[in-house]
Amino acid sequence: MRTQVGIIGAGPAGLLLSHMLYLQGIDSVIVENRSRAAIQQTIRAGVLEQGTTDLLDQIGVGERARKVGAHHHGFDLRWRGRTHRVDMQGLTGRSITVYPQHEVLIDLIAARLATGADIRFEVSDTAIHDIDSTSPSISFTDKDGIAQQLQCDFVAGCDGSWGVGRKSLPNAQHFLRVYPFAWFGILCNAPPSNDAVLYARSPTGFALISHRSATVQRMYFQCDPQENANDWSDARIWERLQSCVAGADGYRLNEGPIFQKDVIGLRSFVCEPMRHGRLFLAGDAAHLVPPTGAKGLNLAANDVVLLARAFEGYYKRNDTSKLDSYSTDALRRIWRAQHFSWWMTSMLHNGVDENAFDARRSEAELDFVTSDRNAEIAMAGMYAGAPLGE
Repeated sequence: MRTQVGIIGAGPAGLLLSHMLYLQGIDSVIVENRSRAAIQQTIRAGVLEQGTTDLLDQIGVGERARKVGAHHHGFDLRWRGRTHRVDMQGLTGRSITVYPQHEVLIDLIAARLATGADIRFEVSDTAIHDIDSTSPSISFTDKDGIAQQLQCDFVAGCDGSWGVGRKSLPNAQHFLRVYPFAWFGILCNAPPSNDAVLYARSPTGFALISHRSATVQRMYFQCDPQENANDWSDARIWERLQSCVAGADGYRLNEGPIFQKDVIGLRSFVCEPMRHGRLFLAGDAAHLVPPTGAKGLNLAANDVVLLARAFEGYYKRNDTSKLDSYSTDALRRIWRAQHFSWWMTSMLHNGVDENAFDARRSEAELDFVTSDRNAEIAMAGMYAGAPLGE
């Protein structure tokens, strides 16, 4: 087999890249170790920046996100029993859309297959070869057990944290921060408790309140990374969540049957550089952020915009400049997002060794960013995200 761009991974980055290349007349093949059903059934939260929803519209896959996604013009910060609305639309002219990641994947897979795209699901033994040459290749065993070799001009590693893409990048430097706390997440059947995403800091820890639909809520609270979700009864979970948002204003969450619960570790990670020879990384293969700043999928989208432009320049104008600058260009936004995610996480969570001074300092920081207009504009702008590709 031969293609122009061999893509490893049918996650958001890989599918977006393949579809954008298709629209530019550039051929690609995707290899993926999971089945289509497994990909579409992996439930993950999704907050889409304005630029990401605009991109989905531009490439013809944004209709469902616009129609059924929850569109938010602001988000709430809550501490000391009071709530402050950060008006993103008013401060920056931009907004966000809450649309689960698996729904984005359903839309992208359907769009790719509708165009006759070659997606090889359920492959194994994937390996990358000859990335220092002008003809790299991807070897794998297909779902029927037959060994295959895919010759490419370029390879895009879009296969996440544990994929072969990152492992095949030689001499890369890895930057890692593991946070001393995790998120205990639940899905429950109950109407929304808040009309926007709410971030709460309290003496009992951090909580995030959001909703998936008119009948399903997604909530998190801060916990120990070693916590076992099965050790928590519904009553204990609701007691903790209610304590995280309690205040003199009488604010309470709408409770309902919990049908999913899990513990999510928090990490910050960057692989630098994101390119060696003819191998390029994008998405989680190159970087991870804690979910506090809602940047994960949006950073992947930005990587893909830059990479698609670079391939277009190469194939349409024989211009390699954007390929050469891809890693530097992508990392500029990635490190800004890492700072924002770390800052939001640090400000809103209770530290493991936090004392009274630390708690009051964090509350003073929340006071500052919600009372100083310039600080609030900066926070709202980072949360809503700059246009992709800048």
